[in-house]
Amino acid sequence: MESLIVQQDGSIDDASLAPDKSVTMSNHLARAAHGLNLSEKRLVAMGLASTDSVPLRSLTQATNSGWKMKISAQDYAEAFGVTTQTAYEQLQAAATNLFSRYVSYKLKGRRGPEEKKFRWVSAAHYAAGEGYVELNFSPEIAPHLLGLRKQFTTYKLKQAGALDSVYAWRLFEVLKSWQSTGVYTTSIEDFWEAMEAPPSCRKDFKALRLRIIEPAVTAIANKANVKIEWRQIRSGGRRVTGLEFVFAPDPQGKLALETGQDELDATDEDGQTRRLSE
Repeated sequence: MESLIVQQDGSIDDASLAPDKSVTMSNHLARAAHGLNLSEKRLVAMGLASTDSVPLRSLTQATNSGWKMKISAQDYAEAFGVTTQTAYEQLQAAATNLFSRYVSYKLKGRRGPEEKKFRWVSAAHYAAGEGYVELNFSPEIAPHLLGLRKQFTTYKLKQAGALDSVYAWRLFEVLKSWQSTGVYTTSIEDFWEAMEAPPSCRKDFKALRLRIIEPAVTAIANKANVKIEWRQIRSGGRRVTGLEFVFAPDPQGKLALETGQDELDATDEDGQTRRLSE
């Protein structure tokens, strides 16, 4: 096992951010709105993967005061299959914007729904001359990331790293949070929030299907090797009120796609059912 150390200043030393490390978060966080674009999502995921294999005892200080993590452009390029120049550009943009990004989710309060928000990081620094980003994760988010023993979501960074859209990554995370059942059933409103769907996709289900659902499901099936079936839920009339996703790991990986068995169900105009892999 690799040796990772939490320093006195709250930083985590890790000689390598290997893509086979795991990203872990609470189910609550996995299902919340993240407010991140793809490069910011990648950067945060690498920061979270840095805590993989850190002894629980060593995380006590980080839980109380937050923690720092350095991510180099070279590690970023290797993890996501981009050029070093692209990695520099994406890290710089992500570091600039990440400080203003926050997680939001709704809770049931005594007098109705309550919304909770907290920042991903308390500081983000890009060292242009040295090619790395330093993130300071906030203590508010620590309970959703560190020392989790139940109700958590985990996946390999390399599995999600192959996804090239933030919608695909977010749907992948939400599905992984329901992995114990293999079924994700959601109201259409909660799906909008989790995917952070733009107004055009909230007004028009066809736009939601074509822009978010179908590309995300296809990408997850092709690149993350997860079999997915999904259907619309209607509560009277024609309005879609919910969605159901049934999913499982694909033991054949890309084999089914190469043999032409990736689309076994006919599709109708409304996209009532989609079976991407069998």
